[in-house]
Amino acid sequence: MSNLDQIAKLSGFSKATVSRVLNRSPHVSQATREIILKIMEELDYVPNGNAISLSRGETMQIGMVTEGINEVMLPFLNSFVETASLHGYQTIIYTSGGDPAKELQAFEDMRRKRVDALVISTCVNDQTLLGSYCKYGPIVSWQRMQLPEIQSVAMNQYDGYMLGLEHVIARGYTRIANAFGRPASMNTSGRIQAYREVVRKYALPVNPEWSQTGIYSIRHGEELVRGLLNSGDPPSAILCANDMVAAGILSEARRLKVKVPEELAIVGFDNTELAHTLGITSIDNPIAAQAQSALHLILGRLKGTPAVQQKLEFQLVQRATT
Repeated sequence: MSNLDQIAKLSGFSKATVSRVLNRSPHVSQATREIILKIMEELDYVPNGNAISLSRGETMQIGMVTEGINEVMLPFLNSFVETASLHGYQTIIYTSGGDPAKELQAFEDMRRKRVDALVISTCVNDQTLLGSYCKYGPIVSWQRMQLPEIQSVAMNQYDGYMLGLEHVIARGYTRIANAFGRPASMNTSGRIQAYREVVRKYALPVNPEWSQTGIYSIRHGEELVRGLLNSGDPPSAILCANDMVAAGILSEARRLKVKVPEELAIVGFDNTELAHTLGITSIDNPIAAQAQSALHLILGRLKGTPAVQQKLEFQLVQRATT
């Protein structure tokens, strides 16, 4: 006798009713549900997750694709996992380490129905290739995408960076350096566009050495500002790819006895706890809300009830570094 048969016999209900309880169907009375669940507990019965997934046609699992886990993505990851859990979904993290083949494992898992959907934090494969997997399930990205097939919750960082640029210019800083992130990123492209526009608008001085890409970490920030301040043409303000870079710049500036913000203004990005703790002016990036939007877009696709994406905005938070 199968476990399902045994539970049905002891409870006095049909196998179909027991199955509906296992699948959390709303079409079972609370009294019936409690009787069946009590018998399951007495038998120490643990439902087969794979069997339940097959009967439902979904795994109740969502994959998150990222190159690696770092301080920048943690607010997105934590918010997404928490929100997904509230809706009964587990999150599986796929880290590629920058390996395209390893990254594709996540997309193959969706094709094989091991996960119901994917959310991309960062990806390294060609976007067209990733878009070809959309026929197997919803894909939503936190990374800005050029493909209409993959919905994105990313905000245009041109807007946030422009807030920082206008802020330092209003405070009298005109020799502005830029610690940009990924060279090929659409976020970096938006920030570069904002910088070029303010340079033209205010006729600001420009030095090619003031704008560098591939600056991500505290150590990168330290190395960057050391070179800039020891050059014969130092900037008076630096806008950063994130708050970690800003923290590195602030730390090294203090070691070099450079007064902040009198001699050097520093603006971070994301408004993390690090910026709050160190008193760094930063652009508030509503990362947690973007993660929630990603989950709601996925649920809308899975349930056939498309969600309206929440409108979010950047905010400048001024602290001691400007």
